[in-house]
Amino acid sequence: MRNVQSRLPLEETGVGKLKQRIFELSDAEIEDLVKAYGIPSPGELDKPGSYIQNTVRKEVVENRRRNDIVIVSVGCTENHGMHTVSAFDTLLVGRIAEAVRRKQKAAGRPPVNLAFPINYGVHPPWHQGMYGSVMVSDDAFEQTIMNVMYGLWNDGFRKQIWINNHAQQNEIEKALRRFLNTYQLPGFYLALEWHRAVREFFDTEEYGGKLQDRFIHADEAETSLGLELFPEMVEMKNAEDSAPMEDYDYLPDGHFDKSVEDLLRPNTYKAAAGHIPLELVATPEAVVGRASLARAGKTLRAVAAICEYLDMLCEDILATWPAGTVPEPAATTFRSNAEMEPYLKEPGSDGWKSVYALPRIGPYS
Repeated sequence: MRNVQSRLPLEETGVGKLKQRIFELSDAEIEDLVKAYGIPSPGELDKPGSYIQNTVRKEVVENRRRNDIVIVSVGCTENHGMHTVSAFDTLLVGRIAEAVRRKQKAAGRPPVNLAFPINYGVHPPWHQGMYGSVMVSDDAFEQTIMNVMYGLWNDGFRKQIWINNHAQQNEIEKALRRFLNTYQLPGFYLALEWHRAVREFFDTEEYGGKLQDRFIHADEAETSLGLELFPEMVEMKNAEDSAPMEDYDYLPDGHFDKSVEDLLRPNTYKAAAGHIPLELVATPEAVVGRASLARAGKTLRAVAAICEYLDMLCEDILATWPAGTVPEPAATTFRSNAEMEPYLKEPGSDGWKSVYALPRIGPYS
């Protein structure tokens, strides 16, 4: 066993103890752990029984009665360099979610439900005009999330984890808030930025990690993640490195954090606009960093950590609100318990009412 402590503080909580346990595992034990999740495995979008949308209705209902949590992966279509695919962000979170469900089912536990991912996202200003990337407006993106949330809620999936791997976390969080403010529906809704959730595991070599560079985009760290989770879609012979952006005017280093926010700097990289050049101009390779340094194994501990965390999160959610229950309406929304009673019944059961018939109330009614 390794005797390793995170560079960042870990709390004396279940989550903190989980992370410390992952730190202390040897490389061989990490490999065994991810094998228990079936990593890597082929994608399951067209594998019957893996997602709500490719599972026969009777089985969907039976699954939901035991576990009514749903995970929705949110990615994008974005150029990630000549060496990999534009669905990279979607595949990362999708394969992680599939792994968690796969392990839970293999263990005989009620597995979490998966909904088909969202593969078109919003982008920061410096992504404008980049070939291979498809940008959606903030409002269209947020409205899509809200409408998907509404439909899933109506089908009994009232505990929702939206797992993200792209520079759109703010917009996902905003969509979840808009959903609750608009519809006032009791439930549990989480926008999880997965790499930030386990940012302790992306350390560089000087702190005991395996990376030479900090995680930015399509670089050593992110490409290594692709090699861990979908190696069949990464061709290292085509990997390119981008030149340092020293020809452009910047503030002195230290003001803005990197992609996983592991430096605890004053500002996230998404907090400003106009401070960096367009990707099309400065890094036309669609790589920010050195993709050529990527290797399988460099980010495997981070993959193990997020899978273990998601598994714990699902357990804690169901222990707090068992399948078929939600946080008390009168305590968490402007709805009364009596008003919500027919809408909270199992969809299609006697006395159930569709939430689409429920009048809106609250700030955005």
